[in-house]
Amino acid sequence: MEPRRQREQALCGAALRALSGRRVEWRAARLLEGDRELRLDAPHLRLQAEDGLPARRGHCDATALRLRHSDLAQHEQAAPSGAVERLVFDLLEQLRCESRLPASLPGLAANVQARFAAWSRAALAQGLAESAAGLLFYTLAQLGWSRFNGQPLPQESEGLIEATRAGIARAIGGWLSRMQRCLDDQAAFAEAALALAHWTGQRLRDAQAQQQPASGAAQAQARAHAALSWLLPQGDGNLALPAPAAGRSRLLDSGSAGYRVFTTAYDREVPAATLVRAALLREYRQRLDERVARLNVNQGRLALQLQRALARPAGSDWDFGLEAGRVDARRLAQLVSNPAQRRVFRLEAPRPRPDAVVSLLIDCSGSMRRHIEPLALLADALLRVLERAGAATELLGYTTGAWNGGRARAAWLAAGRPAHPGRLNERCHLVFKDAARSWRRSRLDVAALLKGDLFREGVDGEAVAWAAHRLRARPEARRILVVVSDGCPLDSATEQANDARYLDHHLQQVVAQQQRAGITLIGVGVGLDLGAWYRHSVPADLSQGLERELLHRLVGTIARVAAA
Repeated sequence: MEPRRQREQALCGAALRALSGRRVEWRAARLLEGDRELRLDAPHLRLQAEDGLPARRGHCDATALRLRHSDLAQHEQAAPSGAVERLVFDLLEQLRCESRLPASLPGLAANVQARFAAWSRAALAQGLAESAAGLLFYTLAQLGWSRFNGQPLPQESEGLIEATRAGIARAIGGWLSRMQRCLDDQAAFAEAALALAHWTGQRLRDAQAQQQPASGAAQAQARAHAALSWLLPQGDGNLALPAPAAGRSRLLDSGSAGYRVFTTAYDREVPAATLVRAALLREYRQRLDERVARLNVNQGRLALQLQRALARPAGSDWDFGLEAGRVDARRLAQLVSNPAQRRVFRLEAPRPRPDAVVSLLIDCSGSMRRHIEPLALLADALLRVLERAGAATELLGYTTGAWNGGRARAAWLAAGRPAHPGRLNERCHLVFKDAARSWRRSRLDVAALLKGDLFREGVDGEAVAWAAHRLRARPEARRILVVVSDGCPLDSATEQANDARYLDHHLQQVVAQQQRAGITLIGVGVGLDLGAWYRHSVPADLSQGLERELLHRLVGTIARVAAA
């Protein structure tokens, strides 16, 4: 996501919190309250990549009204299971909330109404009304908006839907009237909305079945679904990079035993430089130095930006030779020899000093190997800038000791394949540079990141917990963890023996836990946006190598979260 779009999303999030009164935020086009994703869907609430700021303002204001006037749990409980029925039910609830516009906020009302009008025009332009199913849905949307808001139908819609409205008026008129009377009562409104949604779904199935009588109910249902497929949720179009397909694990949701590790006998934490021959390390270091020089980054300017954000006052210095303040006993002799001397005072002067440690955690899974040079270049340049700014730094990595489970999986097989064994691989945590050593003393060790044989599989949740534990052992007041990854955790043996989302769900739990514990986490998504997991995220496209603009954005994000 480009910086301008990120700023717009941040501003929309602030407006959303102010209008709704709830602590929500947008991350990777997902609406989150804490770490829980909120499902608010309606066709006119979906944004496209080309939508500008007016569309986003209308989307934000409409979402705020939904949060303010709708009980989301009650809505989910009452919602129908069919895709078409759910589409109609969600639309009606959104229109109910949008009808409750506060008279004191005319700008909000204008934004919301403009958003619905823009969607209506776009729907017609894309041919929604060219099919019977699409025209029926469009008619319901226009009638609902008009009845709930007490507004006349738009001129471009009135003639188009007249025949359809006349044909369905007797069937749906009672439900619309009841909904209009119950705009302030969500439960009573939902009963009529649910009846109308079921009627709509059945009418579409009946119409499709009549066209091909021998097809059967299942195929009629599928064609009714397809007729409105472009209106059904397909993800959000405002992502410049895709988001990881995170999910929840049935095993972890059950809460029976939590996250498990079958065996730790083969886990290890090792200095990465010990896994690379000395001559090869020197070759890697030379290549990395040449790449850094060609990058031509103004490290001093970036370091100054970070220094201002990371610094904290420390009152251990004094200014001497002042005309006011505390008497400086060492200058009393000057006062005796020259009674006109006035510069015999001193004052304590706070000197801002950086009080932060930044840990860079690199995903060393096999899919990251193709980005190995830009990754090493990013890590090396960032470490140099951070140290010039006065921050302590460390560089860590995580991988596995073997492919497909290794000795841990062999031990599980020998034990008779017990059910739900948990993590089933040889965890390998790599230390390229620890916080106690400077970059200059660790420069050879950092170059070990170019060793492609280290990249295997990844258990992200345990790696984040390990890196956060190391940060908590440091004395600095500000602890920042930057995680660089290209997607979901991947360990084939663990997924096969548990369920497909076992490691994903654990990563979400660990990130939420560490953020609550005071660790500031920043996700750098290589080829995707990690905002669904990390409160602060920086999408990174390394397909063409490392660009200075990415380093500037990452430094700016670290500075912003450090100053918060």
